[in-house]
Amino acid sequence: MSTSALPTPPRIPEAVHRRRWAILGVLMLSLLIVVLDNSILNVAIKTISTPEPTGLGATQSELEWAINSYTLVFAGLLFTAGLLGDRLGRKKVLLAGLVVFGIGSALAAQSGSPVELIAFRAVMGLGAAFVMPATLAVLMHVFEREEQPKAIGIWAGGVGLAIAIGPITGGVLLDHFWWGSVFLINVPIVVVAVALMIWLVPDSRDPKPGRIDLVGVVLSVVGLVLLVYGIIKGGQLADFTDPAVLGTALGGLAVLVAFVFYEKRSDHPSVDVTYFKNKVFSAAISAIALVFFALMGVTFFAVFYTQSVRGYSPLQTGLLMLPLAVAQLIFAPRARLVVDRFGVRAVCTGGLLLVMATLAFFTILDADTPIWILEVIFFLMGTGMAHIMTPTSVVIMQALPREKAGSASALSNTFRQVGGALGIAVLGSVLSTAYRKGVEDELTLLPEGARHTAGESIEATLGVAAKLGPRGEHLVTAANDSFLHAMHVTALWGAGVAVIGAVVVFLFLPGRVPQEPEPREKEAEPVGAGH
Repeated sequence: MSTSALPTPPRIPEAVHRRRWAILGVLMLSLLIVVLDNSILNVAIKTISTPEPTGLGATQSELEWAINSYTLVFAGLLFTAGLLGDRLGRKKVLLAGLVVFGIGSALAAQSGSPVELIAFRAVMGLGAAFVMPATLAVLMHVFEREEQPKAIGIWAGGVGLAIAIGPITGGVLLDHFWWGSVFLINVPIVVVAVALMIWLVPDSRDPKPGRIDLVGVVLSVVGLVLLVYGIIKGGQLADFTDPAVLGTALGGLAVLVAFVFYEKRSDHPSVDVTYFKNKVFSAAISAIALVFFALMGVTFFAVFYTQSVRGYSPLQTGLLMLPLAVAQLIFAPRARLVVDRFGVRAVCTGGLLLVMATLAFFTILDADTPIWILEVIFFLMGTGMAHIMTPTSVVIMQALPREKAGSASALSNTFRQVGGALGIAVLGSVLSTAYRKGVEDELTLLPEGARHTAGESIEATLGVAAKLGPRGEHLVTAANDSFLHAMHVTALWGAGVAVIGAVVVFLFLPGRVPQEPEPREKEAEPVGAGH
């Protein structure tokens, strides 16, 4: 990209500018497999938990680690991956991440035990960590500033597409093939994405990266891994006061505090922590973390509601979640138009309040509620999400100079993943605690050794009830009633978190921002610094 004494911010090379929309398509394909994989796994959980040869006979704890091993590696390395993309070249890092993700997917499909699946999911998380921040960083490089909101809106809509395709694809595959097919499907997509990327996508990097901040990189990885592990473990034990949980999570926080202090004093920091002095930047990142806290925790239990309580198949569950994704597809690309009219603050506050309302609506669902009500809830939730994700992503990405796009994307995704991990762990803990309290009186007839296992989840209880035959019918009813109560309690917690997000956004995000008519007078400013 040429920077030779131009009075305006540097233009993108014409050849790249002409194919920018095709490049966006390739970036969305790369993003698709990362998001699609997690949404596919959600509908495959029940199948993988069944005994061999249908599944792997994974326990509740093993199922959680099949999800969390990916999250742990992904969240722990996101920030480092963004930094390496800025320094080594985003195209190179994106290609390497896709290849590792494809290899991990192929290995996961052939897993012979839950332990192998957990390990290969971690490999997939390693690849995904290098894919996610690079897609948004490349997007910021190939689009001029005035087109970035539109491109980011389409990019965010791609997330909605993946959310839609994932469960449906997973359901179709599980109806016709073995459980490993939900991972093997990633391989041909990776091959196509790699070929298109080599052909279309230009490389870019920070022209003045400075020395690599090894101490900062190590501190960020160790701190994030310890924090996320503590969060996950607390959710599994349904006890965040357990010494091992507290020790790990607080240790992670202490390392991250040390990271911040080190970065403030370093002459070549991994991240300029003064970015967080910008209230708009900090509020936008906090909003993303809070909304994913609420959303991930709730969508996790929604799968069990549709399959375990309502009796829908994996494919039917995928189709039921379609409105959530359709709403994002419709509204995410158009959210910038609403922002232009009403401002970032009003749109994001409204989006979070809508998410809060839809979470509260989960409290009206029971075992025989008309299913169209759930469909309306999902559609409204997707609408709210679209009006949060697009504006906040634009604010975050345009707050930093273009050459730091990888770091900005990584920061955004790191907060989103940690927020999501917290949501699954904390709200999952609320769910399991409320469920166990509701069902424990009905488990007294079981042998003492089987009570704890049977009370871990609704799936575990239903599994025990199935073995009891006619005597287990009463236990099925109790399990459904207890799960519904636990779901209602958890949804209200999620709604409360969404309210906190709405307050943060209302207080700190800007209203309508007038267009500055004289960009030529700001040539000394880095791209994005004045907004």
